[in-house]
Amino acid sequence: MARRTRVLSALALAAAAALVPVQATAQQPAHQRPAPPGTPCSAPVKPASQMTVESCDGPDRIIEKAANIVPTPGQLAWQQREVTAFTHFGMNTFTGREWGSGTEDEKLFAPKAIDADQWMRAYRAAGVEQVMLTAKHHDGFVLYPSRYTDHSVALSPGSPDVVAAYVKAARKAGLKVGLYLSPSDGAELPHAWHARWVDEIRAKQAEGKPLSLPERMALEDGDRAPAGEGRFGNGSPVTERTIPTLVPGDDRAAAVRNGKLPTFRVKADDYDTYYLNQLYELFTQYGPIEELWLDGANPWSGSGITQNYDVKQWFDMVKALSPNTVVFQGPQGVRWVGNENGIARETEWSVTPHITDPWTGLGSLPNDSTDPDIGSRDRILDPAVNYLQWYPAEADVSIRPGWFHHGNEKPKTPAQLMNLYEKSVGRNASLLLNVPPNKDGRIDDADIASLTAFGSDVRRIYGTDVRKQGPAPYTFDRVAVREDIRHGQRVERFAVEARVGGSWQRIAEGTTIGHRRILSLATPVTATSVRVKVLESRAHPHLGATTLHLSTAP
Repeated sequence: MARRTRVLSALALAAAAALVPVQATAQQPAHQRPAPPGTPCSAPVKPASQMTVESCDGPDRIIEKAANIVPTPGQLAWQQREVTAFTHFGMNTFTGREWGSGTEDEKLFAPKAIDADQWMRAYRAAGVEQVMLTAKHHDGFVLYPSRYTDHSVALSPGSPDVVAAYVKAARKAGLKVGLYLSPSDGAELPHAWHARWVDEIRAKQAEGKPLSLPERMALEDGDRAPAGEGRFGNGSPVTERTIPTLVPGDDRAAAVRNGKLPTFRVKADDYDTYYLNQLYELFTQYGPIEELWLDGANPWSGSGITQNYDVKQWFDMVKALSPNTVVFQGPQGVRWVGNENGIARETEWSVTPHITDPWTGLGSLPNDSTDPDIGSRDRILDPAVNYLQWYPAEADVSIRPGWFHHGNEKPKTPAQLMNLYEKSVGRNASLLLNVPPNKDGRIDDADIASLTAFGSDVRRIYGTDVRKQGPAPYTFDRVAVREDIRHGQRVERFAVEARVGGSWQRIAEGTTIGHRRILSLATPVTATSVRVKVLESRAHPHLGATTLHLSTAP
């Protein structure tokens, strides 16, 4: 488990900067003896996005494996995009809710227009490179005319295909596209269960007991039954099914017959079949999709209704249809940072340990995503760990207090957005910034003003290195350090030193680096040279460009 100190000159902006070795740190543990030839632990460790921790792996070999976990091509491209705009738009926009019930009348979804081009202009002003739409939220209302449910825009005024408009506008604007298809689905709650549940809620209310949010929604909606066929948690048997499941008069029948469209044989219950069919629709009709967003939220779990997802079949089908799509909470995908404040950890690892195979569950971290320690040596060397994978953090936050647009709420200021940028992108995470359109189908002017000023500030501060603006010495108050994550994430502790007045001074230090680490200095520094010293590393570090920035306007 070697931890070595190395120095990088930050004057060179190329990723292949020269490394100057210095003496290794003290208390360096001795390497274990090599495993006997022919055992799984005797083969060379080769870079991969997921590895198994074998029972014969000693601590040194486990750390060596962690040092050689690398991103997939899709993950690498995803992390280089840095900021994604989330678009929460749907039934909740018109009901004033955050979580809908699934019993809402489809005609309530009635935007005056779907000005997706205006949304993209607003997002581009903020500097985003990817956008992501809630194709279906927990209420189950679908923003495209699905063949498998009537609870969709097909029954809304004008039958607007919001997903199609969104994808077209995004591609026109040069933006990558993600879609959120909520696994939880209130429109598909079993009708008989729902009726009994409403009776139980009324009895609970009569006794003066407090009601949960889903229970309050159910009372607000009265006796209206869920709009779907009751497939969520209905206890249906798991049987062999074909995806896509063709419906009467299906316009895809010929393409499926002649092999132009692929088919998948699965073993699934009613709801998993429904969900797989909708995934198939999205990927074959609206792709390519760069990110698929899934979560494990279930507003009704506390009321006794659950659905056991067979997520491996979801992941397998997505992989077959779109190999470079990253799946939120999926294998070799991206993970929740652990809060909805848009803030990553000071020590944020993209290499994480797992007890169960990441292909078999949603977000299979051995510890909770909110835990302050996700990937330290102690975590990786836990005897319960069986897998390691590349699993970078996505820091989600809304520009407004709610995720859907509510007229009485105000957006965050440009300064607040910049602070979030530096504490997400600047801490080896991606920023997922939600900016919701209003009932008119447009993004509010106040939100656009904040996004535009924020984007301008990011470009002004981080768009260029101060060293390109004139001869030395240079004045700066931000240092951006990078690892070349094509080789993994290895640095555990580092320091930044500046040559000030002819002598080297330590001006900042940190733990992990990853894709990018931004260090904010308390006061500006004027220096002729800057260097990065790697104090602890899991293996030979590969640093990228180190850049210097000044946050104050000239």
